[in-house]
Amino acid sequence: MHSPFVFDFIRKVLRDKSEHHAYEKIEDLRSSLKNEKRALDIQDFGAGTVFTKSNQRTVSSIARSAAKPAKYAQLLHRMVKHYQPATILELGTSLGITSAYLATGNLQAKVYTLEGATAIGNEAVNNFAKLNISNIQLIPGNFDETLVPLLATLQKIDFAFIDGNHREEPTVSYFEKILQKTHNDSILVFDDIHWSQGMEQAWSTIKNHESVTATIDLFFIGIVLFRKEFREKRQFSIRF
Repeated sequence: MHSPFVFDFIRKVLRDKSEHHAYEKIEDLRSSLKNEKRALDIQDFGAGTVFTKSNQRTVSSIARSAAKPAKYAQLLHRMVKHYQPATILELGTSLGITSAYLATGNLQAKVYTLEGATAIGNEAVNNFAKLNISNIQLIPGNFDETLVPLLATLQKIDFAFIDGNHREEPTVSYFEKILQKTHNDSILVFDDIHWSQGMEQAWSTIKNHESVTATIDLFFIGIVLFRKEFREKRQFSIRF
């Protein structure tokens, strides 16, 4: 591994097997949500889910299928804890499990999370209260209507997790909008980069963008870097 940054990421973040303080409490909440049979009326603005196309879903089904698995949510927590971004953006709150992992990685950070489905967003806000997390602001509504106004109020984006509309054109569009607020140390993480042919193409477009200096492909998620220390574009694929 010739990149000091990527070597440090692998050794101190990716391969960190220690039990962080936030893990237990958030996973206890996830377990309770998996047993919650209440039905929510939802409006899906994205590519939906392979499990159901119904406008009504139970909290338990969302917790089991839509919430990011612990392995990846905890990786995002470790990334925030290691790099200490101050302004964090999340596209796709779901029930707030991943939001909670992001927020507890740096309690001094501000997490802005966007959720298209009002009912699910309301559940997430309740979950933040249950976890006693106060550094998250949820913005409800269609990303196409909420992202640009939010970005206009922010000076920069230090860290972003994009887990929303799993289609090629919207994903690239989100990247291009967020790009305007990035800087040398910004880190963008895209979910499900190999989920479909469209997402494969979106990932290819993003990683080959002239502003991107390096990417790390962990198969289920892709990490985008802008660091000038990479004098030539580097694309890493790492088993995780």
